[in-house]
Amino acid sequence: MTVLKDRIMRAESDNTTRLDELFGRLERMPVPEEFRVEIVGGNVHTTPQRDTHWHIIRRIVRAVEDRFGMDVKVFSDVRIDFPGHGNGFCPDVAKLSEDARKDETGHWRHEDVDFVAEVISEGTAANDYGPKKTAYAVAGVPVYLIADPYQGKCHLYTDPKDGEYLTETTVRFGRVLDLTGTPLGLTLETDGFPRD
Repeated sequence: MTVLKDRIMRAESDNTTRLDELFGRLERMPVPEEFRVEIVGGNVHTTPQRDTHWHIIRRIVRAVEDRFGMDVKVFSDVRIDFPGHGNGFCPDVAKLSEDARKDETGHWRHEDVDFVAEVISEGTAANDYGPKKTAYAVAGVPVYLIADPYQGKCHLYTDPKDGEYLTETTVRFGRVLDLTGTPLGLTLETDGFPRD
């Protein structure tokens, strides 16, 4: 193993240990169940989940299950550590590859993520459009979808390279989002997506 690889692995291990400690503390705190908690760039963010938010998440998960079956590895609000300091994200929707496996610490690996969807909340929109988008691109997540009920639009990011997405497609709610040319291979109906 090269010195550089050894340093990277040690840094990732240290990062996971710090995130484990932070999440452990958060789990012991009286955070209401309807709030989601994640760590972005070492900062803790808690957001209440609104019915609009959940309604969109449910429609995206259902479309993924319809395409891949009920045994598909698709999660909502489950921790996955992404590249960068202190990035313990809990994506609104994350689809993992069929052969995905947990690492030695019991966490899902970002290398196995095929698709992430985030539904915008007022308080955390800057994270979804900023540091999380960058971390997903650095991790090589092939498809990143932002559903924004405030704008009434979906923003689709594909072709990650060198820490950024090279392709962006925007579709207004009510139109069909064509994902057939991506690893998802499906079309997503957005006419039922509510607006805030």
